Formats: sequence, C-alpha cells, structure tokens
Amino acid sequence: MAIRPARPSRRAHPARAPRRPRTAAPCAAIALIGLLAAACGATEPTTAGMAATTPATTPATTPATSPATTTATTTATATATPHSQEAGTPAVGSGAVPRARATGPSPSPTSATPSKPEKTPTPIASTGPGEGAVNVLALPGYVEWGGTDPKVNWVTPFQARTSCKVNLRTYDAAATAAGARSLDPGSFDVVAAPPEVAGKLIDEGSVAPLNTSLIAAYHDIPKRLRRLETRKGDAYGVPYLWGVNEVLYDSSKEGPRTAAALYGGTGKVMLKDSPLTIADAALVLKRRGADIEDPFQLTPSQLDDAVKLLSRGKPAGRVYWRDPIEVVQGFASGSVRLAQGTPYQRDVLARGGRPVKAASGPVTGWADAWMVSSAAAHPSCAYEWLDWVSSVTVQKDAAEWVGLAPANSEACAGRTRRICADDESFDDVHFASRPAKNCAGGDGVCVPYGQWVERWKRLVG
Repeated sequence: MAIRPARPSRRAHPARAPRRPRTAAPCAAIALIGLLAAACGATEPTTAGMAATTPATTPATTPATSPATTTATTTATATATPHSQEAGTPAVGSGAVPRARATGPSPSPTSATPSKPEKTPTPIASTGPGEGAVNVLALPGYVEWGGTDPKVNWVTPFQARTSCKVNLRTYDAAATAAGARSLDPGSFDVVAAPPEVAGKLIDEGSVAPLNTSLIAAYHDIPKRLRRLETRKGDAYGVPYLWGVNEVLYDSSKEGPRTAAALYGGTGKVMLKDSPLTIADAALVLKRRGADIEDPFQLTPSQLDDAVKLLSRGKPAGRVYWRDPIEVVQGFASGSVRLAQGTPYQRDVLARGGRPVKAASGPVTGWADAWMVSSAAAHPSCAYEWLDWVSSVTVQKDAAEWVGLAPANSEACAGRTRRICADDESFDDVHFASRPAKNCAGGDGVCVPYGQWVERWKRLVG
C-alpha cells in the first residue's frame, strides 16, 4: 500500500483579514491558498512583490503550542474564503506569510549574480559553539514564529535552546527554479527547497553535502525520502514535508478508472499550471507501456509524447490553475469534471459536503528538503537548525500547520496521524526530481528543466 497524505487536520490557521475573528478556517489556511500552490508546483509569480524581496521578520517570543481547535465550515467555499489576502501581503502562489518589520539582522537580499564557491563543497566534520545566528531562507509558511498565530511557533523554542537567533526570509521558489532569480549562497545558511530548486542548487555548488551523523533524527526519515536529494552517495537535503498529486472527481457522478481520464472525454478539466505537470502525463504513458523509467527524466521523444497527450482535447475545456482555491470553487459549483489536486483540497471539499474522491493508480509526488549553503556563515547554527526541524516535535507542528505529511515517520502519531496514511511503502509514488540533461545520473540524454518550462509556456499560451 502506498504512502500518501491522508485527510489533513481540521485545525485552523487564522484568517488574514484585519480584526476578523480567527474561527472557521482549516488548519493549513496558508497551505490552501499560497503554500499549497508553491508546494504543488505553481510556477509563475503573480503580483504584490514576491517573497524573495520581502523583508524578514524576527520571530516572536510566544511559547510554542499546537493551534487551537476551531469549528469546521459547512460549505467548501466558506472553508476556503478566509484565505483571501489583504493588500500588501505576498501574492497567491508565494504563500501568505505576513509581513512584519524586521527587528534584528537579516541576510542580504538574493543576488542576481550569486557568488560561487572557490572549491567543491564538502561536509563539515563537526560543529562547534553556535555562532549566535542562523540565516533561514524558507518557502512561505514553512517556518512559523508566532507572527501569524501566537500559538504556532517553533522558532522561539529553537532560539532558547541553541542561542541561535533566526533571521528569516522567504523566496519565490518558482522563479528560482526557472532561472529568473538565483540564490546567492552567501545570503543564507539554510534553505527549504522543493525538488526543482534543490537540484539547481546542488548542480551550481550553492549547497554543501551534509554530515548526517550530526542530525539526530535523520535515520527516522524513510530511506526513499532520504535518497531524493543525493549525488554520488552524498546527501544534500534533509526531507521536511511531502505530498502527492491526485486526479480528483465528483463521486456522485461516474468516476474515472485512472488518471488517463484527464486527457480525453468532454467537459471541463483543471490542470496545475506547472512544468512538472508534464510528468503526470508521462506517468500515464508509462502505465500504457511506454519505456519511461522516471516520468521526471524524459528523453526528447518522451517529452514530445507527453506534451502531445497534454494537448489533446479542446482548449476551451482546459483550465490551468495557479490558485488552489480554483479547484475548490470548480467542484463546489459543479462546473468541473476532473482536476489535478491534492489530498488537502479533497479534504476541504469533503468537509464542505462535496463527494470528491481520487482516481486510482500511481501518482506523482514531491518532498521539500532543508539544505545548507556552501558558503554558510553560521555552519554550527545551521546544523542545529537541521536537527531541530527534523525532530518529532517540529515535524508534527509543521505537518499540522501546512497540511502535508511529515518526513520523520515518528511524527505520524497523535494529531498528525490523519495526515499520514501508511509509512511502510512508497511503491505507487513517483517523487519529483529536477529534470536534467544527464537524466539525474541515469542513462541516456534527457531534456533539462529549462526546456520543460519553455514547452509548458507554449502549451498553456
């Protein structure tokens, strides 16, 4: 039985509207609108100044506790609407982490011309006394300090435990993956990276291989996840949160047998506006017998076939979504036949009274990982951070807040159990890796990520 996130917690994020009571929003409110879009591969920046240039906030000093239980909403639309953003907050797709005035030092802004390490980075042998600070670059919503909800805070306890002050910044992972923005390894100590970004950072030498013996909970993470961001036996990332992509359908009507239904038939379908959606089409071809080993590492002819499959059907019946709320609204209104989505969207719809289920068969997935800069100014505090965010306590808090499965299997207990379906097998999940010309170390010649981006732009128009 494949491991995949089950129905996420119903606990609540606060609404973003000022002076509005914090009730009626699901636990991962940030995940539903912004964070889930980033995690699922939303690729185009929208408006409001992306997070890469957003000033950091110094963590608040509220003690860390789990979010308070709130009332579930009665309709899918009502469940989703608290996530609308007020003026000045990051745009949908970059997350909804609130802006706040920085009260302490923060890393230098991301540079368009990143500094290159002088030599191939190597793991540190040991850590010394903490340097007093750590520069954290994160996906929006992945690090909470009590600034969004005073009860959601896993930064303040870290600072108290280690004396390493957290200087937090968020960034636009989609623009970074596509090459529109580069990350200067001198501007951060640790970074939370989705697969598209992680592969780029490794190839550039912007992150260093890890000494995993310095991370206490590292071996509590399943091997399948630990192997995702490796090169020649060296681990470059500590998996943090992961999820899967599903084909959703209204179970009150006749449902599809497999994901192939997305690419045929009549009626409106919704696809994620992401170059990696090509891999989902390639997975359908693989299931039909195509000689595809990894749907994220395709030869030119395989990429052509996947794009051809995606091109089937009338353009008027195809919607490419960037905001996850579009999927919720589509099913809530009955205007959508099928949609690519996630277990979290399915859960929101189910709690709103919509009988939405997922088609059977293999799925694609992704895991976001923490990595250490090859030019880290605070390496000891960086490893303290990796040790902290891979612990059971933080993994439970992060999983419940974001609505994704924790990488540490020991965290699949108690209030987080509902997010984890089965932590014994990943057989039906094809995890994302950055498409690379060398097929990510495999055989043959594959199409690099930049060309996936170009093909996707031509397809979507």
